[in-house]
Amino acid sequence: MATLLHIDSSVFPAAASASRAVTDAFRRTWEEQHPEGTVIYRDLAAQPVPHITADAHTAGFSDPATHTPEQAAAFAERVRLIEELEQADAVLIGAPMYNFSVPSTLKAWLDNVLLIGRTAMTEDSKVKGTPVTVVASRGGSYAPGTPRESYEYVQNYLKAIFADTLGTELDFIVPELTMAPHNPEMAQLVPLFEASRERALEDAAAKAKKLAQRFAA
Repeated sequence: MATLLHIDSSVFPAAASASRAVTDAFRRTWEEQHPEGTVIYRDLAAQPVPHITADAHTAGFSDPATHTPEQAAAFAERVRLIEELEQADAVLIGAPMYNFSVPSTLKAWLDNVLLIGRTAMTEDSKVKGTPVTVVASRGGSYAPGTPRESYEYVQNYLKAIFADTLGTELDFIVPELTMAPHNPEMAQLVPLFEASRERALEDAAAKAKKLAQRFAA
């Protein structure tokens, strides 16, 4: 049975998080299709991974036999995260937009798992071709043609990482205008937010089912 790696990075609990609601819809459908499968779950807000240090960085480019104790310990943490990614048949990531970019906890995870010569820039990568679904929620709209289109750094950044560098099969679900119910100045946009949320939940279930069927074939 297939293994799903599920990463959440919203600082808010499930009841208050747009991205968590959608990743949960995806995961529930996935589990319905794969009751005997495995889900590896990481909540980066509850349990952040270490940020990259000089020891963790330099250890990735040197012979393990030459590692100092500090390098060995730091690199072991990276390898643990990399192996989780390598073992996954599919990846699900909640990536809300904070100040135009991804949460720092998600950036830290990416810095750990992106290792040139193992997960990146090598034909031998076990990550290459893995389907990755990203739930890129945001408080406003940064879609093409909108006034803030040029501020869209989440999808552009994650495309550069997952598609261009790691070589994965990347797909996005984008719930927008999530601040509309909370910001009086956006009150007129609440219906658009509600429609976006419903589309995202439906899209998550549909994509999870389609992906599950692909692995069952």
